[in-house]
Amino acid sequence: MTLRLVPSLALCLTLLLPTNAAAGEPAAPDVAAARKLFEANLDAIRRKDRSAYLACYLESETLARTGPEGFQTGFDSHARQTSETSWPDLFEAHDLQLVPVRPGVVYGTYRYRVKYGDEEHQGLSERVFIKTPTGWKIAVSTAFDSPAGTPPPPRALVGATLVDGTGAPPVPDAVVLLRGGKIDCAGARKRCPVPEGVDVLDLKGNWITPGIVDAHVHFSQTGWADGRPDALDLREQFPYEGVQASLRAHPERWFRSYLCSGVTAVYDVGGYPWTLGLTERAEKDTRAPHVAAAGPLLSTRDHWLNLPAERQFIYLSDEATATQGVRYLKEHGAAAVKVWFITGTDRPFEQMASLVAVAGAEAGRLGIPLIVHATELEAARVALRAGARMLVHSVGDAPVDDDFIQLLKANHTIYCPTLTVTGGYQRMFASVAEGTPPPVDDPSGCVDGETLTHIARTPVLGKGRFDVERWRSRAADREKRTLIAAANLKRIFEAGIPVATGTDAGNPLTLHGPSIYGEMEAMQEAGLTPMQVLVASTKGGAMAMGRQDLGTVEKDKIADLLVVAEDPLADISNLRQLRCVVRGGVVRRTEELRPMGAQ
Repeated sequence: MTLRLVPSLALCLTLLLPTNAAAGEPAAPDVAAARKLFEANLDAIRRKDRSAYLACYLESETLARTGPEGFQTGFDSHARQTSETSWPDLFEAHDLQLVPVRPGVVYGTYRYRVKYGDEEHQGLSERVFIKTPTGWKIAVSTAFDSPAGTPPPPRALVGATLVDGTGAPPVPDAVVLLRGGKIDCAGARKRCPVPEGVDVLDLKGNWITPGIVDAHVHFSQTGWADGRPDALDLREQFPYEGVQASLRAHPERWFRSYLCSGVTAVYDVGGYPWTLGLTERAEKDTRAPHVAAAGPLLSTRDHWLNLPAERQFIYLSDEATATQGVRYLKEHGAAAVKVWFITGTDRPFEQMASLVAVAGAEAGRLGIPLIVHATELEAARVALRAGARMLVHSVGDAPVDDDFIQLLKANHTIYCPTLTVTGGYQRMFASVAEGTPPPVDDPSGCVDGETLTHIARTPVLGKGRFDVERWRSRAADREKRTLIAAANLKRIFEAGIPVATGTDAGNPLTLHGPSIYGEMEAMQEAGLTPMQVLVASTKGGAMAMGRQDLGTVEKDKIADLLVVAEDPLADISNLRQLRCVVRGGVVRRTEELRPMGAQ
């Protein structure tokens, strides 16, 4: 095998050969014979059959190929390098193309995707096939990795029921044609015929939906207590500076868990400045979700959870700070201005409201969307009057009224309810109070081992670190707010306000990736139909991110799709039956996306 060891230089041996078969010469039998050998060669790689693989190659010192040091020749060295342990863990070959060069010589290529452990390569591999006295053989073999962002080969997904995310009725026995990393056609077979030569993936009995969009996440938080020591202080065991350094260095940990859970795009609505760089890093990486990021939050509370030389909370101390904070975010490429509107502090409400209005006015002047965290009705009203384009978290202290609905409509505001995030905190506290590890809801096995280990230690590490009796005494109030929040979501949705699903992932036990399932199911329990939840979790989330190229399965949209085994319109929980995730046109099985060691 030489697929793993690929140089960056192109091999030009084919330039030494005549470029076209002579007019009238029978090229078809040569191409057919070469294709048969080509398919046998690739099948041997899939089966990890060394003898069958080597039998395809010319046993000569003139056998030419690429290798770890560039151009190499000779069958014997090729055979030595093809050991029993050199096979890829995953091998995909698509888009086979062959052309006759002259009688007895055929040139061919295919597009590959291979994995060795957690290392993935995608690119183009070449073959030159020649006719010999002992049959057709491969005389030249190359493999070249593609640059990041190179579109995958075309592919047709056929036979599944398509739910396109627009709210339209499902299409049975559909075809979704992927080309150039985008959707070329989606619909009934008659409307979307499969072009000759395009590889077909038969998905009969399954459902295709858009990839899920989580419109509220935080990459600056871990999904456990070490990322929120203001909730449960474990800094003695997990110094906060070290936790943040690890998050900054390894965001791919969460990239994987999101994609593994079917989440193909996320909106980070508040965190350290380094989160702003995730957008560009993730966009061309089909192993990561698309990312939009708001960066540091403007806060009405002078919160201490910062680093000595870096802040994730910019305190709104006065009007100048509000204006300067918005300008900072604009200049650093933030996708939005996020205000953390926390009431119940020693500051007068009117003073905080005035500063939120100043921030909103400056955001409007600079053309950057305003997002506001507001969980009380009056604070949310202030946010809307300040121009909020998205409200994150549910209003939970009182039922919304007609005036509030009209403000939402006038602003064209998107409502992101995050119904389940407080439940994560309660499960963490209950684990400590009861002395048992909290359950982990992760149907596809997407959570990494380190996070699982930390969660299992919650009752031991958290013992004695919070007031259990005070927490228990507030249970009735928490339940009341939960019911109000659910009822408010139902009323807001029925009033025609656009809704985007968001989890607030990163908060304790609201895990990056799989927490999306519980959130969607809570929205369904609040009274939304499975179709309405699906649209909010795809099209609605893309709208919140400002990404018109995502969120639905329509022509020219980016090919981010899910393949699930059960009907999501019968029950939104059926999205847990995830079989494949398509990101940018690359199809990956759920098993492939699990953390190393969990396959």
